[in-house]
Amino acid sequence: MALSSVEVLPVDGRPSEPDGFREFVETRSSALLRSGWLLTGDWPSAEDLVQTALAAAWPRWATLTRQDAPELYVRKIMVNTFLRWRRRSFARGVFRGGRGWTPVLAALSVFAIAGASAGIATVATSHHSGTAAPADGTPPPTATMSGSPSPPAPAQSPPPRGETLRIADGMWGARLIKRQSYSQGSLTGSGDSLYAIGDGALVRIDPATGATLETTPYSAPVFSRPVVEGNTVWVVWSYGGGGIVLRGYDTRTLAQVASVPVPAIGGVSGQAQGVLAAGPDGKLYVAAGDTVATVDPAARQVTRRIDLTGGRASSVAVSPDGSKLYVGVAPSGEFQLLIYDVATGVQASSSQMSGGSAGNLVATDGGVWGTTGIGMSEWVWFAPGGDLTRSFRVSQGAGAGFSSVPVYSGGVVWIGGSHELVCASPATGRALARTSIPTDHSIVEYFDSPTVLRGGHTYSLYQDDAAHLAGVATLTPPRQC
Repeated sequence: MALSSVEVLPVDGRPSEPDGFREFVETRSSALLRSGWLLTGDWPSAEDLVQTALAAAWPRWATLTRQDAPELYVRKIMVNTFLRWRRRSFARGVFRGGRGWTPVLAALSVFAIAGASAGIATVATSHHSGTAAPADGTPPPTATMSGSPSPPAPAQSPPPRGETLRIADGMWGARLIKRQSYSQGSLTGSGDSLYAIGDGALVRIDPATGATLETTPYSAPVFSRPVVEGNTVWVVWSYGGGGIVLRGYDTRTLAQVASVPVPAIGGVSGQAQGVLAAGPDGKLYVAAGDTVATVDPAARQVTRRIDLTGGRASSVAVSPDGSKLYVGVAPSGEFQLLIYDVATGVQASSSQMSGGSAGNLVATDGGVWGTTGIGMSEWVWFAPGGDLTRSFRVSQGAGAGFSSVPVYSGGVVWIGGSHELVCASPATGRALARTSIPTDHSIVEYFDSPTVLRGGHTYSLYQDDAAHLAGVATLTPPRQC
């Protein structure tokens, strides 16, 4: 099997085809697709994986061919992209290619053979700079190509107070304050604390210093941000079959203070993304099978259910005034947005869009935001008044397995990704300001889950695979935001 066609288009006036690129694709695509199949377990996903890697290789093809390392580079991108897909799929409860670790080990062996034959080549150096050398005296990170996939960014102590690392060419004043890998879409905050999920734990972070203040064991079973309500951080502890469990943790100590079982009538959705939301009344709303369950945090129990007519709930959001409940369902591959009157539980309207992978709903005064796409591309849409027939695309989104999820914080909606960072009006859905996210020697950098704390200080998750950097960054957005 080979890629069905090879078409290289002009980009920004540059030559439309690097020397040798077409020949490489024509001669090596079958081998690359076989390796992609070993990873993913199906041909369409394998082709997605190969196309992602080739797209990443195209801008730096001349450098790769001079170093005789194009195939090594392409295979490295394939493995790293697959591992991101896998981590994200586990978080969402849906795994692309369900054959355990067998495909990973098989592909790694293929990758190692390719690396041994091509040798080891250093292809790039980081474009990040700090105000001081790291406290432990280690040299700045570099991006290297070797015969094994890059290890995840190691957990490191934050820089000394006041000393941060300039990242992404200083885009919107971006500086890294905390070096640690976190799950995509997991950053949130309240008061003087940030919260994120990473390395099997829910973490409380001091935004002033980047220091980890508290941790508690936690692994997300589904893609859904923690919700801070009063003095409690709520997370989805388990989500599968006919049972859901929410757990609450003290916002200061992260000691467990609550555990609430939520039966999922009819079983949970297999496309769940963003299943927990809080209303202005302090209640929690949970996508619970063929219903949406209302949980009273004070009583620690389900106090009400709204029965759905369109299928199993995959995502929920509540309007800022608390009058409307928005529910995403995806029957027969068509995403539907259902709107319910919170007071009566009666469905007010519904609309739909093609593609069953939409989710991560966020409600604002002007309408509803959500995501669509997965794997090669995910982007954010806005539906005025919650009407999908009037929806439009807001951002370029993300590719290569990264997520691009809307976040309502600080009075605006933030959208990150691997292409651009956007702040948008919650009333109209139109961008108030946007900036392109640079690449690190043609490898994408990634900003995610921007969160605004009191005083207007803005933070975001950050990742740069080329420099082996990941963590929490501070941002200084323009006044429009």
